[in-house]
Amino acid sequence: MPILKKTLVIDAGNTSVKAAIFIDDQISLLKRTSLADFKSSIIKGDFSEIENFALCSVLSEKDTSELLSILPNAIRISTSLNSELSSSYESMDTLGVDRWCNAVAIHAIRKDQSSISIDIGTCVKFDVVIEGKYIGGSISPGADLRYKALNNFTASLPLLDFKAETMLTGGSTISSINSGVVNGLLSEIKGMIERYEQSYKGLTFFVTGGDAQYFDLGGKNNIFVDENLTLKGIYQLYKLNA
Repeated sequence: MPILKKTLVIDAGNTSVKAAIFIDDQISLLKRTSLADFKSSIIKGDFSEIENFALCSVLSEKDTSELLSILPNAIRISTSLNSELSSSYESMDTLGVDRWCNAVAIHAIRKDQSSISIDIGTCVKFDVVIEGKYIGGSISPGADLRYKALNNFTASLPLLDFKAETMLTGGSTISSINSGVVNGLLSEIKGMIERYEQSYKGLTFFVTGGDAQYFDLGGKNNIFVDENLTLKGIYQLYKLNA
């Protein structure tokens, strides 16, 4: 029988670590955990049967180096690796590697057609691929950062953490904050989608990120949710550079 090639793909984000085992190009196992728990699982040998590793990290250099030290033969994913996606971005050395992975993933899905990834997490990131070329995008604070900003930079507003659908008009301080953060962020995302559709024809949008589940972007037939988009981009880059 043929030997199946297993690759552990790791997306180490600001909030959590997301890892998946790809077996011959298909996701077989997926888990989301804290950085500490993920390190512990590696040290305990939970993935000892796997020989191939790909790490995409937006963590500090210290945390990233610690991960690399316990991942034998890991390929660190970066924007400088070989890719089938061309770019006109002015500063690839400062582009977040997670953003690049999202762009690589949607390019692999759509080839030379125009598409945009919307990553809703700690930050909300739009990344734009037009006719097979990455041109850039946008970054703004996600829900958690907005709640923290309201608490940190005012004297009396409480720190909240609420991401479900909420009323438009808040009848209390708490519901007013929730309305401003949740509805404001939803309106921002929808408004950006409309502006991009006015600028480019035939766009397809791919929504991903840890908070994507909380924001209903409607039933348009050119918007798709793919919670594993970043992992797929990491895997694409790994295959080209392994």
